[in-house]
Amino acid sequence: MLASLGRNGPVTTRKQGPKVRDSTSGDRETNDRWRKHNPIPAAIHQTTERAPRDCGERTTAAQNIEEGTVMNTTIGMIGLGLMGTAMARRLAEAGWAVTGFNRHPREIENIPVAASLADLADRAETLWMMVSDYTACREVIDRLGEAGIRDHVVINSSTIAPSESAEIARRVEALGGEYLEAPVLGSIPQAQSGTLQLLLGGPEALIERLDPLLRALGTPTHFGAVRSGAAAKLAFNQLIGSLTAAFSMSLGLVQREGVDVDRFMETLRDSALYAPTFDKKLGNMLDHSFDKANFPLKHLLKDIRLFTRSAAGQDIDTHLLIGLQHVLEEGIYAGHGNHDYSSLYENIVRHGTTH
Repeated sequence: MLASLGRNGPVTTRKQGPKVRDSTSGDRETNDRWRKHNPIPAAIHQTTERAPRDCGERTTAAQNIEEGTVMNTTIGMIGLGLMGTAMARRLAEAGWAVTGFNRHPREIENIPVAASLADLADRAETLWMMVSDYTACREVIDRLGEAGIRDHVVINSSTIAPSESAEIARRVEALGGEYLEAPVLGSIPQAQSGTLQLLLGGPEALIERLDPLLRALGTPTHFGAVRSGAAAKLAFNQLIGSLTAAFSMSLGLVQREGVDVDRFMETLRDSALYAPTFDKKLGNMLDHSFDKANFPLKHLLKDIRLFTRSAAGQDIDTHLLIGLQHVLEEGIYAGHGNHDYSSLYENIVRHGTTH
C-alpha cells in the first residue's frame, strides 16, 4: 500500500490515488480544456516498463495523468545529514513512503536506504535533495543522468545561491525532469514537528500538485520563479548571522559592565528591538554550551559567503559582513565548526574577567 498525493494529504491506496481529473465523466469540455493547457510530453508516452516493487506495480506519470489520478508517490531523500534525516522521518511519520540515500552509507531506523542513486530513482518518483552545497547538488544530478531524472520531480532544499539553483533547474529540465527549489527556514526541532517554513521557487502548477507533500513538513510559501526561494533563504540566513552577532556584542557589554542580565532581557523583550532568537540562544551563551548543534557554525559561514557573493552581484554593499565572516572563520579555527552557530559569541566576547 502506498501514500498518494491526495487533496488533503497522503491517502492509503493499493493501485490508484484519489481522483483529481475525471477523464471519462463530468464536464468533458473542462477536462479537454485542462489537457490542452497541460500537454503530456511525448517522452513520457515512450516510457518503458519497470520492474514491480515490493509494495506494488509502479506506474508512470503519463499513465496516472491519462487515468485522471495523482501519481502514487515514493519520496527519495538524498542527503541523510541532520536535516535530511529529520525531514525523512517526518515524511514517513506523516504516511509517505520514503527511501533514503547518502553518499556515505548510513542506516536510519524504519526508513529503507537505497544502495545507489540509480536504485533510488527506480524506487522513487520524487527526489528530494538536502545536501551541503552546489557542488554536491551538481554531483547528484550528474550521477543520476537522464535515466534517473526523466519523468521525476526534483525538490531541492539545499542552501545554494540563486544563480546556482537556476543552473540546477536548467540541468534537471534538460534531462526531462521537473524542478522546485524549496529551502527551509527552521531546524531539526521544526522538521520533527512538521513546522518548517518552506521557501518555494518554481512553477505554480507544480507547487499545487505537490502541496500535500510539502505541507507534511510545514508551511509552504511561494516566492515566485526559480531563484526567488533561494534568494529568500540567503536573506533569512544573513539575518541569523547578523542578529546573533549583534546580540552577542550587546550581551557581552552588559556582562562586562556588571549590568543585571535578567533586567536587561526583561527590558529588551518589551521593546521593538527584541527578536525571539535572542532568548533562544541566551542560555547557550551564558553557559558557554554549544555542542548540540541544529545549525553548525561552518554552515552559517558558507551561507554568509553565499549571501555576500550574491548580493555583490546585485550592487548591494556587503562591507558590514566582512567582520562577521572574520568572526565565523576565527570560530572554525578555534574548533567550533561543528558546534551551534551561537558559538560565534565566544569569538566576539573574548575570554576575560566579568563583573
